[in-house]
Amino acid sequence: MVVDDHPMWRDAVGRDLADAGYDVVATAPDAASALRRLPAARPDVLLLDLQLPDRSGVEVARELAARGGGPRILVLSASGEQDDVLEAVKAGATGYLVKSASREELLAAVAATAAGEAVFTPGLAGLVLGEFRRTSAAPADEEQAPLTPRETEVLRMVAKGLSSRQIAERLVLSHRTVQNHTQNILGKLQMNNRAQLVRYAIERGIEE
Repeated sequence: MVVDDHPMWRDAVGRDLADAGYDVVATAPDAASALRRLPAARPDVLLLDLQLPDRSGVEVARELAARGGGPRILVLSASGEQDDVLEAVKAGATGYLVKSASREELLAAVAATAAGEAVFTPGLAGLVLGEFRRTSAAPADEEQAPLTPRETEVLRMVAKGLSSRQIAERLVLSHRTVQNHTQNILGKLQMNNRAQLVRYAIERGIEE
């Protein structure tokens, strides 16, 4: 489902997704229409603009997170400001892509989001983590997160938006081993998906 108040942009994104084999189940020009159409459309992925005429995309993401069981949210915004990225992730977005991204980057981001991966325009995750580290006084709670050094390393890379295969390449591990580490981290932190891990890392200022 594509939510954007610019008709030409909304239609172009919808065409690109349809041409790539995705089923665009609905589109919406504003927050009210999106929230009204979501229950019937039941999308797996919601492409959400931040600047909507009636409510912000952050508010939409926050409401869907409160409802539970909603689609994975990929923010597609003209803004690359780290404050906007941080607010979107904290509200429940799985990923964040700027509108200057190429068609190939958009399609790859949608595929990764559908698979539960945390997706960011290159550089944004690091900026967000750095900014939150400077402004947050909350220390990491080691008792709540008894992670091994390797698990912490994997978590840092997850927080930067790397896929399991990319992490495996960087750490010279098998894809299965990285998946096992990720599952162990999720279990220890009592979380359900990678998007929650990204928020956890941001809130604790975990850096590379």
